[in-house]
Amino acid sequence: MQLAFSTNAFSRHSLSEALTAIAAAGYAGVEILADKPHWYPDSFDEAVVEKIRSQLSELKLAVSNVNANCTFGYWQDAPPEPFFEPSLISPNPAHRADRIRMIHNTLKFAEAVGADTISITSGKALPTMPPEAAMKQLRESLAAILETAEKLKIKIGIECEPGLFIEYAHELRELIDRLGSKMLGANLDIGHSVVIGESIPDILKLLGGRIWNCHIEDIPHRKHYHLIPGQGTIDWSALKNSLLAIKYHRFLTVELYTYPDRPKEAAEESIAYLQGIFGE
Repeated sequence: MQLAFSTNAFSRHSLSEALTAIAAAGYAGVEILADKPHWYPDSFDEAVVEKIRSQLSELKLAVSNVNANCTFGYWQDAPPEPFFEPSLISPNPAHRADRIRMIHNTLKFAEAVGADTISITSGKALPTMPPEAAMKQLRESLAAILETAEKLKIKIGIECEPGLFIEYAHELRELIDRLGSKMLGANLDIGHSVVIGESIPDILKLLGGRIWNCHIEDIPHRKHYHLIPGQGTIDWSALKNSLLAIKYHRFLTVELYTYPDRPKEAAEESIAYLQGIFGE
């Protein structure tokens, strides 16, 4: 297991500045935000990608994941719920098509920068999209995306989150089994599972070899707020033992979008604490 840090903490900085700070803090990897103000997937510009690829090489940073969970950059006049819209289960066909197009671009970007996984979410089941219809739409939307993922050999990790349509690990496991693609798995956020009361050892076993990336952060009891590791109530030693039990060997990516005012310090404090748990 190696440590990475997500650029979504650096939402007030450029991607270049974020990469430099994350490398300087000592991380082996970085999760790149596929949204403004970093790399926005509305189109695929090879010249832009080459600059990012070159900087990653210079900094000796691997890409743990390309985070396409949200699309803040899509909206100029934001709707009431802009975070996960447009989603794969949006009741608006045009929004679904735009989301699918952006995910296709994100898969191409991941391949170009040497990442082997991207993360997405199901989105929320909005009015006129009850659970049965939402599941049907999600499967249909994922089908075309998975075709591209399989061609490019890029994994897709769905992130469960409190309040989203795919919220629990068992729902994701059922979806993985139903669709049958080797490219489909989990971008598992440990804090989210704590918030909704899941047993961490149990869900790690349930998702097993389908966890492509693991988001970590501390959580205050079961309140959904991302804290610097060591400042909340997560039992880090128990988490390490549970990860070792399933032989997890991929990245642990610290996700602290809650610290846009001091991302550099959050990255430095996190790695200092986590190295004491997981080693260098």
